[in-house]
Formats: sequence, structure tokens, C-alpha cells
Amino acid sequence: MALLSEDEQRQVADAINRIERETDAELVTVLAPQADDYAYIPLLWAGILALVVPGAINYFPGWLSAAELLLVQWGTFILLGLLFRMPKITTRLIPRSVRHWRASNLARRQFLEQNLHHTSGETGMLIFVSEAERYVEILVDRGISNRLKDETWQSIVATFTQQVKEGQTLQGFLTCIESCGEHLKREVPATHERNELPNRLVILE
Repeated sequence: MALLSEDEQRQVADAINRIERETDAELVTVLAPQADDYAYIPLLWAGILALVVPGAINYFPGWLSAAELLLVQWGTFILLGLLFRMPKITTRLIPRSVRHWRASNLARRQFLEQNLHHTSGETGMLIFVSEAERYVEILVDRGISNRLKDETWQSIVATFTQQVKEGQTLQGFLTCIESCGEHLKREVPATHERNELPNRLVILE
């Protein structure tokens, strides 16, 4: 999974600069390769299957001795534990609700860590993407939410999410920023020149 190059990051920063010249909103964009390493997931599934496999074999008396069943159990756990640690397999083992919950929590932590709740006029906006989870969220502070309903961002998020799924993360950022900007310029127009927060794309390691 390739994150954005330096040139692509500059394109995102330039798009933010253009929008912020015409609105009092402070936009911050954050891109995460994944919201969690889900280290416990492979072990959980391996443990469950390691209990099931010897039990299934034991339905056929005489096939294996108790010591051999124990070896099968250990082997199953070790083999599947290693196999399930492959990123493509791990992602498929995680329920969508869990993946989105983790990504949503990370988005909210980033809203605080990027100081979007401390902007003048409470006009901070976070555009958050977690690529592995194919998750996009827009969070805004009260200065924006009092003027624009949450439903305003739903179609923008849906479009961006589809673009992330198709591997078009850069175009998704640019389209999202432009679409958000149209609403912000109308409802939160610029009243003075300022730039409280950095406009660069924040990429989490």
C-alpha cells in the first residue's frame, strides 16, 4: 500500500491553501496507512481454530492418540498464527464494525492532537483517511457545525471512500477539499487573514 509521494502531498497542501484564503475554517488533513496493527486478531483466530481442529479429528476414534492430537493442536496454532499475520489475510479476519470503530477513534484522537479544538472561532476541520480500513471521516468544531449540518458531509465522505477503495487517494483528497471548500466559503467566509495550523498533509507512521 503506497502512501502519497512528496509531490502529491504538495498538491494536497496547495488545495488547502486555496480554500483557506476564502474561509475562516482551518483545514487539517490526516492520512493513516491503518488505524491499528490488530496484533491480537491473528492469535485469536488461530487459538479458536486450534481448539476446533483436534476436536473435529477426535470424532473419529483411533485416528490419533492424545499426544498426537496435542501436537496437531500446537501445529495448527503456530501455522495459522503465522499465516493470519499476513496483512491481506488479517484485514479479512476483522469485522467491518471493529475496523471502523478503530479508525473512528483514531480520527477523534487526531482532531485533538492536531489542536483543531483550539482554533480561533472554533472553526477547525479534520479530513481523516485510514487506507487499510477504507475509512474516511470529516470532523468539524462548533464554529462550523453550528452553520453546517452533519448531513452536509455525507455525500462527500461517500465519494471519497469509494475513491480510496479504487486506489485514488490523492484525487479523493483534492475532490473532498474542493467540495468542502464550496460549503465553507458560503457559510464560513473569510473575515480576516490567518493560518493557525499547518496546511501540509499529516501522514501517520
